[in-house]
Amino acid sequence: MSFTRRAALASAALLMAAQPVLAATPAKPAPAAAKKAAPASDFTPSAEAIKAHMTFLADDAMEGREAGTRGYDIAANYVAAQYALLGVKPAGDKLTTGVSYQQHVPLIAFRPASDGAVSVTGADGQAVALKYGEDYLPGAQAQAADVNVDAPLVFAGFGVVDPSRGRDDYAGLDVKGKVVVILTGAPTSIQTEERAHFSNPNTKRVEAAKRGAVGVLIIPTTSSEKRRPFARGLAGMKEWRVIWRNAQDVGAIRAPSAPSLATISLAGAEKLFAGSATPLASVLEQAEKPEGAVKGFALPGKVKISLKTEIEKRESSNVVGVIEGSDPTLKAQTIILSAHLDHIGIKDNAKPGEDRINNGALDNASGIATLLEVARGFKNSKMRPKRSIILLAVTGEEKGLVGSDYFANNPTVPKANIAADVNLDMPVLLYPFTDVIAFGADRSTVGEAVKHAGARVGVALSGDPLPEEGLFTRSDHYRFVEQGIPSVFLMTGFQNGGEKAFTTFLKTNYHHPGDDLNQPIDYNAAAKFALVNYEIARELANQPARPVWKKGDFFGGTFAPAGHPSAAK
Repeated sequence: MSFTRRAALASAALLMAAQPVLAATPAKPAPAAAKKAAPASDFTPSAEAIKAHMTFLADDAMEGREAGTRGYDIAANYVAAQYALLGVKPAGDKLTTGVSYQQHVPLIAFRPASDGAVSVTGADGQAVALKYGEDYLPGAQAQAADVNVDAPLVFAGFGVVDPSRGRDDYAGLDVKGKVVVILTGAPTSIQTEERAHFSNPNTKRVEAAKRGAVGVLIIPTTSSEKRRPFARGLAGMKEWRVIWRNAQDVGAIRAPSAPSLATISLAGAEKLFAGSATPLASVLEQAEKPEGAVKGFALPGKVKISLKTEIEKRESSNVVGVIEGSDPTLKAQTIILSAHLDHIGIKDNAKPGEDRINNGALDNASGIATLLEVARGFKNSKMRPKRSIILLAVTGEEKGLVGSDYFANNPTVPKANIAADVNLDMPVLLYPFTDVIAFGADRSTVGEAVKHAGARVGVALSGDPLPEEGLFTRSDHYRFVEQGIPSVFLMTGFQNGGEKAFTTFLKTNYHHPGDDLNQPIDYNAAAKFALVNYEIARELANQPARPVWKKGDFFGGTFAPAGHPSAAK
């Protein structure tokens, strides 16, 4: 179907949205909730309105909505126009002509410009060159087109530093002026979401930089190599990485003094460990144990690394609107509803005649459509929320949560007044879901709002069915968590056919041109998902006390210490 035809259908459906044709039918309340009837919602979401938004945003004309492209900019203008149509006030950049819906997000794109060169000189003074694609894959460097490092090597286990567990993988090691070799991931004994935090390369590099390291090399464990073989990384070497840049055009690189220089294969790691008192095999065996108590030690050799990177500036934007609260005091506080607008663009290696456009219907046109429909609910409600609602459509999620990171570090509202984030990312709307998974809800008092919302809509709350994936750290809400802000991210659950729908989608259409409007999308389920999120946001906006982290929670203690507005009371 052509863009013109689809756009016409979208516009017609939006006009019909004021009188919903297909409304969400709340599921029957669970027996436990029936003991005490929950107050009915004042909002009936429109399945047709959500379908209309998705029809526009997932059209081929958006060219996959990749951050920094024309297709993304068209989609951003569409979201801004919908804000204006709803009467939502702009809350983006302050311009001479007034406040804009757009928050400009300046970007730096970078990728390896060559294979690079890596060699190891052992204790015997003999240099051994590592082979590109077999022993190492170079790390792209956003801070400089040419990077050259010549330094001793130190092995630091998993590189985990966790005072709450009494663990410091750097204990007794001198890494100043040296390149640190670190195992990927973290010990399996660490709680899954916390393990995901420690597994993040940024977390590892920050700890290395604190101790004066000049670079980091990542090596696999035996199990990680089985899950994701080193050779698979070759296909992505020419892909652009993206970060945001500040007003001085400096990239927002975490721990720039200890860059990620290369990923090393198991074969390459053997060369790094050649001649060491502890063989690599022993290290790998110990790493597979739950505690992963791998001791660090100085390696006998030095490494010489030369890298070249292609760097260019790009531009994109977040789209920000505000629904002002009604309470004279509480309206200064904000509840953010976030969803990423970008997707992964056009497939480079498509065969002749093959579909090349990654439309991103469920990832994440569905989330943006939900955001717009929830906004309509607040604007049409007879009672305005007491706290203000920020509507935040972000860029660059697919590039590493870039747009949300930019907003979290450069908010257009006072950061101390951001009370919570409710994130909308890739609801799999292919079946009539009866339960949801609320990532992060049990870590703060946001969980109470989620429980109450679920009871009102008649949706059950389920535990994390994929704990090994660490999903709590992998979407835009996590950038707010890193600022100490309690956050929640809802996923449609695995009951009532959900597991099959979810796993099939991941296998066949996730990050693939098949994620388009030809899928059997259940728009009534979409309306129901909007209702759940509306009820969560409404509860958070109206409750007397702002959300706080639960006492003793790892993320609350790490990012919201005593004195932070959201610290545990």
